[in-house]
This record gives sequence, structure tokens and C-alpha cells, in this order.
Amino acid sequence: MGMPSMPELLIILAIVVLLFGAKKIPDLAKGVGKGIKDFKKAIKEDDETTVADAKESVKEIKEDAKESVTEAKDTAKKA
Repeated sequence: MGMPSMPELLIILAIVVLLFGAKKIPDLAKGVGKGIKDFKKAIKEDDETTVADAKESVKEIKEDAKESVTEAKDTAKKA
């Protein structure tokens, strides 16, 4: 089951025109295009949010590590 051939695509196109009418097809295409654009935008925003969260986590880990090293040095000096 591969890609449909040209006659099959023409039959599908004819059925779509009969079902929706020639005037509705541009509106349908516009809606599909907008949906794809919104989907890509949401994926990009999610990736940016994930990267920002990861950077914040790394920053917190670095600060915790610095505090731990400082505490260890202080403990070593006292001993």
C-alpha cells in the first residue's frame, strides 16, 4: 500500500469538490494551513520553554554546588 497513483488522486479530488463545492476548498485549505502554522508555533514555544527551564535548573544546581563547596571549605578550616 504505497502512494496513490494519479487517477486515484483525481478521483479523490473530484469527490472532495462534489462534497464541499469549489468555493469551500480554498477556505478548507486556508484552515489546514493555519492549523499547521499554529501547530509548528506551539512546538517551537514548547521547545523554547523546555530550554529555558533546563537553563534555570542548571543555574540552580551551580548555585547549590557553590554553596556546598563553600560549606565544605569552612568545615575543613574549622577541623
